[in-house]
Amino acid sequence: MIEDSPFVAAAPVLVPMPAERPYTYAVPAGMRVVPGSIVRVPLGPRQVAGIVWDGAVEKVDAKKLRSIEQVFDCPPIDRAMRRFVDWIAQYTLSPPGMVARMLLRAPEAFDPEPWIEGLQRTLARPDRVTDARMRVLETAEGGLAWTRSGLAHAAGVSSTVIDGLKAQGVFETVMIPPRPVVAAPDPGYAQPSLMPDQRDVAEMLRSNVAAGAFGVTLLDGVTGSGKTEVYFEAVSAALDRGKQVLILLPEIALTHAFLERFQERFGAKPAEWHSDLPPRMRERVWRQVAEGGVRVVAGARSALFLPFRELGLIVVDEEHDPAYKQEDRVFYNARDMAVVRGHIGGFPVVLASATPSVESRVNASQGRYSRAVLSARFAEAALPDLKTIDMRRAPPARGGFLSPVLLGHMRQTLEKKEQSLLFLNRRGYAPLTLCRVCGHRFGCPVCSAWLVEHRFRGQLVCHHCGHNERRPEACPECGTLDHLVACGPGVERIAEEVVANFPDARTIVLSSDLMGGVRRLRLELEAIANGEADIVIGTQLVAKGHNFPNMTLVGVVDADLGLANGDPRAAERTFQLLSQVTGRAGRTGKKSLGLLQTFQPDHPVMRAIVSGDAEAFYEREIAERERAVLPPFGRLAGVIVSAATRAEAEGHARGLRRAAPQAADLFVLGPAEAPLSLIGGRHRFRLLIQGERRADMQGFIRAMLAEGPKLRGSVRVQVDIDPQSFL
Repeated sequence: MIEDSPFVAAAPVLVPMPAERPYTYAVPAGMRVVPGSIVRVPLGPRQVAGIVWDGAVEKVDAKKLRSIEQVFDCPPIDRAMRRFVDWIAQYTLSPPGMVARMLLRAPEAFDPEPWIEGLQRTLARPDRVTDARMRVLETAEGGLAWTRSGLAHAAGVSSTVIDGLKAQGVFETVMIPPRPVVAAPDPGYAQPSLMPDQRDVAEMLRSNVAAGAFGVTLLDGVTGSGKTEVYFEAVSAALDRGKQVLILLPEIALTHAFLERFQERFGAKPAEWHSDLPPRMRERVWRQVAEGGVRVVAGARSALFLPFRELGLIVVDEEHDPAYKQEDRVFYNARDMAVVRGHIGGFPVVLASATPSVESRVNASQGRYSRAVLSARFAEAALPDLKTIDMRRAPPARGGFLSPVLLGHMRQTLEKKEQSLLFLNRRGYAPLTLCRVCGHRFGCPVCSAWLVEHRFRGQLVCHHCGHNERRPEACPECGTLDHLVACGPGVERIAEEVVANFPDARTIVLSSDLMGGVRRLRLELEAIANGEADIVIGTQLVAKGHNFPNMTLVGVVDADLGLANGDPRAAERTFQLLSQVTGRAGRTGKKSLGLLQTFQPDHPVMRAIVSGDAEAFYEREIAERERAVLPPFGRLAGVIVSAATRAEAEGHARGLRRAAPQAADLFVLGPAEAPLSLIGGRHRFRLLIQGERRADMQGFIRAMLAEGPKLRGSVRVQVDIDPQSFL
């Protein structure tokens, strides 16, 4: 609460730094602030933006307080969003100031957008009328205001024609409000043609939105079943109620195709929000979301922290995707936080996936979520036939990685003028380069990771810290020339093998580290959809939501890749990824095939994918999680201690372990060196805390940190509640 004390009017202000609580600032006479006001305040020698927060302020002598410098002309952050920030801070054990920092990422948006100088027709007539001038006069009829360039473009004339008419008083200068970043979507623009099961689910979602109350629906539909068109009906219902909508997507690369589908349904694109957006556009989207002008946003996980004025629905597409987990500064899972945001705001949330997370499936089975199932592809298109290739019985040729069985089917697909997709979740040319003479392996100088060869760029790259160096001709250890050998395949090496086998085929490699970035990636995806490639080789980017009409063969180069690690979610993630990637085939009804190269054809994950019996896989995986008291039946938290030296990191981690309180429902594993024990020159040790579902994990960790050794020197401690990565 903002109070007038006997000494001075003061307000608590949350600043975007690792602050555990708001700081108190004086409110100058004549200045009015309310909880949620965005203000400029002094912080040390700097001026920073902060948010006036809730709660009482200390009774402080005016001489000891610094004053708020400015209240920005900006809609206040509403109470629901302030509660959301506090909830995330409490749950993730993050300083509230660092959570608030994610709200304040567009500082230029705190002031109103300037109005634009425009032109409006007067009653005056020009001294002479040419064809060009006549086109301008006809275009400007109706009294609408135009920008100079906009009017010239619409009339098909040069700007000098406009200037001449203005000089004669035919147009007068007026100020035009800033243009919206996107046009308003029209819920009735293009009514979809839905199948009976789609109509039933769409009606259920529309009813949930119309009720205007919190609830979570898991939209569980096989690949190609039309989940997007179905949840668009929930979006339509929210727009009909005058509400804003947030649609979360896991990858920027998906955005372009999604925007086009949205425009086909609603006549206008949604606003975008992701890291590749130009700064000026980010500021305009932030401002217009806050003012309520932008009605729908499609964005990455950070879009959760946009200051929506009237948010009434969140859709999380591909809700199982690990990309929703942020592991930097504030560790959070955007899917779970979207559910919290809906609960605080009192509106529905839709989670959509062809391969839902085990957590969401359990929540649905226990009644916390509703579950809507789409079990058939749209227009009765058949799912691909799925088969394993036992690499022990059909091995590749010497020096190769593609089985003769897979190559044979690729040849048949080419003959039918259809497309093949080869999937390998490994970027670059090879994951390891070594010297055949002395055995020297190229490792990152600041990480405990091998350098990955990227032959297209002629570089060796660390995928953890970004370190890169030119691939040398000679071994740096023994000096021998031409004896460096690449071990194992990446997508570039598979492309080399494909070109050797199919020299006349049009081949495209898709990977997140393509030269040209997101723009080139979007162009490549568009080219594939238009049939301009015969063979596509890609990483997990190709598994997510793309619709390639002529794709009839999918080959998984190394189906075992995700199973050989200590991640308790390894089987689930492998099942999801392989199911998603094989689901790219046959989406328009053509007969299609998915082939999985594996040395473990009898592994439960392989059997579940090939048989199409996803329910059996989920039952087995859920039973195993329950036996091991792993999420969602238990709780996990990681504590990562890093420092410039191994001794510092280990010593601090052991001190935390000794300070852990006694608890019957929680126990601590470790500390142990992290699998990636060195990243960016910092040594890393991990503690893993496991406990029962109802255990007070946050209280336990707070007590451990409070009683443990104080941070000194280069030591840093990060807490990861509900970890997704164990590296």
